[in-house]
Amino acid sequence: MEKIFNLQQLINGIQLGSIYALIALGYTMVYGIVRLINFAHGDFFMIGAYASYFIIIFGNLRGYHIPVVLVFIISIAAGSLAAVLADKIAYKPLRYKPRISALITALGVSMFIEYLFSALPFIGPSYRAFPNEQFIKSKIFEFGNTTISNYIIIDVLVSVSLMIFLTYLVKYTRIGMAMRAVSQDKDAAKLMGIDIEKIITITFIVGGGLAGAAGLLTGVSYPRIFPYMGVLPGLKAFIAAVLGGIGNIPGAMLGSYIMGISETFATSYNSLLGEGIAFAILILVLLFRPQGLLGETVAEKV
Repeated sequence: MEKIFNLQQLINGIQLGSIYALIALGYTMVYGIVRLINFAHGDFFMIGAYASYFIIIFGNLRGYHIPVVLVFIISIAAGSLAAVLADKIAYKPLRYKPRISALITALGVSMFIEYLFSALPFIGPSYRAFPNEQFIKSKIFEFGNTTISNYIIIDVLVSVSLMIFLTYLVKYTRIGMAMRAVSQDKDAAKLMGIDIEKIITITFIVGGGLAGAAGLLTGVSYPRIFPYMGVLPGLKAFIAAVLGGIGNIPGAMLGSYIMGISETFATSYNSLLGEGIAFAILILVLLFRPQGLLGETVAEKV
């Protein structure tokens, strides 16, 4: 009888978890500082995928290969730009309004982006094949019954590198100290001379950039893009952030890898179960540990 749980599925789960982690980190950073669940974050992921798609196609039409680093920079910049525009146009005016207003607005921003991209004549609602082979040639490495493609290695290395960069930024830089101060107490941070709006903008830049990078990695590894591609990954990354402890960066990473591995194993048993396992995990977390695995229980002020 073929084993359901094997090394190949574990590797695939780590690859998927690495992509979820980049999206989840944006969720958890924005929530930690603005206390906003930005449901449009999955669409920044989609925008990063399309930005990289068009720059690769542009290079092919011109007859030259766009450097890999440049494509990464463009996808990150596209995600960052989309996040900053969403903040300035939609979220900033509601900064000090009831949270439900910002939450509903985030849903509206998400739907607006998706329908806008579907309506654009040069994009449209149809699926497009991502030119991954024209970007990076695939290579397969075999280790017994296990195969590892260079796309898996790239996904994990890029994701881990960006996560290390984010951890360093938050823990060991002045900007990171300011982020932590704003997250803990905005009023006290303002009294100490911290420009809160500047820190919030930087947070959206970093979070959107990580989502844009995840969009490129997804296009390379699962070469099919469309305007609604960010909906499910965005929801699953949000659940991963909740699982680890929303607002907690190490928790977002841990929750994402648990989510990716669980989904891969569940999919090997039944594809529909694989799609639904994330929501089952969300229910269990909310029932038994609503603060998440690494989150802390915070007493509500009355």
